[in-house]
Amino acid sequence: MEDYTPELPDDDSDELYEHHAFTADKGQSPLRIDKWLMNKVENATRNKIQEAAKSGSIFVNGTPVKSNYKVKPNDEVRVLFHHPPHENLLVAEDIPLDIVYEDDQLLVVNKPAGMVVHPGHGNYSGTLINALIFHFDNLPNNSSDRPGLVHRIDKDTSGLLVVAKTENAMAHLTAQFKAKTSEREYVAIVWGNVEEDQGTIEGNIGRHPKNRLQNTVFLDDEADKGKPAVTHYKVLERLGYVTLVSCKLETGRTHQIRVHMKHIGHTLFNDERYGGNLILKGTTFTKYKQFVENCFKVLPRQALHAKTLGFMHPTKNEFMSFDTPIPQDMQDCIEKWKGYSKHIENN
Repeated sequence: MEDYTPELPDDDSDELYEHHAFTADKGQSPLRIDKWLMNKVENATRNKIQEAAKSGSIFVNGTPVKSNYKVKPNDEVRVLFHHPPHENLLVAEDIPLDIVYEDDQLLVVNKPAGMVVHPGHGNYSGTLINALIFHFDNLPNNSSDRPGLVHRIDKDTSGLLVVAKTENAMAHLTAQFKAKTSEREYVAIVWGNVEEDQGTIEGNIGRHPKNRLQNTVFLDDEADKGKPAVTHYKVLERLGYVTLVSCKLETGRTHQIRVHMKHIGHTLFNDERYGGNLILKGTTFTKYKQFVENCFKVLPRQALHAKTLGFMHPTKNEFMSFDTPIPQDMQDCIEKWKGYSKHIENN
């Protein structure tokens, strides 16, 4: 006799909260669900996933499964617990914000490097959302129930973000980002001398099969493992073993610039997650090694800044553009490389 597996409880019984939800690809080959979820859930361990399965918290197509269940094409996988996700428990925190522009519909914030945009995966306080809900009441939720957020930038990326203050602004701005009519320009320092003065990188981006914390480019037969992504780049200044570039995003995939620049052989300077914290170009001299280490100290994060942001205002019907200067840590690093490249030329 087959084991009886209870159906998903009705809403009027003990409430279960969704923590994760995924749909298996139509080409999914059979794979144990604990292994499969490890590639989907950031910071998850096999142990934690197996415990969740044991307690009946992993559901496939509405039915709880054990950790040896084999995931099949188009399976609807949900992880449900009796407690809400930490990121739902938002606490207002009095954190100062650098507001570049504000009106009754929206605000534009200059986010410092090191600040996480929304709670999750071990960062439950000190985020931009904790600050926003302290300073503003009744911010509209986006489709992921995150107040005010229209788009996001990585923790260690600095720069501009637009935040919606009304439901109308949220809908209007989200539609622009989806339709790729918003304008976003980033400035980055990348390893190596970028040969072309300008170019376009196209390549679908998805989760790296071996390193779950990275994304990667999938081409040709594997393209369906990623989502379409387009980055336009332009060289601003050549600085010897690194290059200062401007990147314009046509799409907004996670880590897009970091992944695309690595893909063409120019990893972002000091981007630890993608290997840019190693000396990827240059000489083997001890003095050079010391110089680069000093640059890493001056700029202890990936060299990426969301410099400009442009969009159509939801009610004024006019296109608005904002620009923010390159932050001091990045500026200091650029100056160091300028000095070094002059030194090379003169020798």
